[in-house]
Amino acid sequence: MTMTVTLGGGTRPLRFGVVAPITSDVATWRDQLRRLADSGYSTILMPDVPQWQPAPGPALAVAATITGLRVGTWVYASPVRPAWSTAWEAHSLSVLTNGRFEMGIGTGRPGIADQLRDLGLPVVPASQRSDQVRDVVTALRELDGADRHTPVAMAVAGPKAQALAAELADTVTFVMPQIESRAESTQRVRQFDNRRDVELALHVPVIGDSVAPFMAGPDLDTAAVQAADSLAFLSSDPTAAAEEIQRRREEIGFSYFVFGADVAGALAPVVAELAGR
Repeated sequence: MTMTVTLGGGTRPLRFGVVAPITSDVATWRDQLRRLADSGYSTILMPDVPQWQPAPGPALAVAATITGLRVGTWVYASPVRPAWSTAWEAHSLSVLTNGRFEMGIGTGRPGIADQLRDLGLPVVPASQRSDQVRDVVTALRELDGADRHTPVAMAVAGPKAQALAAELADTVTFVMPQIESRAESTQRVRQFDNRRDVELALHVPVIGDSVAPFMAGPDLDTAAVQAADSLAFLSSDPTAAAEEIQRRREEIGFSYFVFGADVAGALAPVVAELAGR
């Protein structure tokens, strides 16, 4: 059985985002963004890892002045961020970009408890972290008011996070083991209560033999990912990648695909062909 996500009676159009952290000098990063803008990608995304790069809010504000693309966090780690100030930053980015900002938020990367201890912040039990996400979204909606709706993308794993996303998110991406099989991932997505027909996003860290920085650990076994028929993998061959992307939309419902900046150029022909279709 296949499942197709519909929008207004038809299939939801495809779009593509790029996680584009600042891994070298700022001038090189600016040039990279300009190239992305000419390739059909919809969204420039920034991770939220304090030790590795500038804060996502200022970086995205700069990115929004360089290109006309949408910008977003992929994703804010709610345990390290006070709810109201996070919402204020997100609302402010939405205002300053004329509605081009999308707030991605989740409960933090693996090892978030260690990061909290290193920062001298309280270690919130995992069972309470979805409540922190709710607090951020609630504050954002209050700041947006009746005339603005900042899109919210939620990264979800367990039942509590999925239930919250089913209630509040505009976009949902699933935190899945990167060697999980296609069948297991498909079942995970089909069990999600998508009665509101929210956009489903797929985070794809492995393209061919390349693993995107910030999207997966450096020790990820790409051969094992491919052997598992994992959704974390796409071929680096544009024709094969295009066919697989369409298959994943038709069979599972994903319409928003997120790649790393290092492979964005190689996949540009795919994006040019499929974006908006």
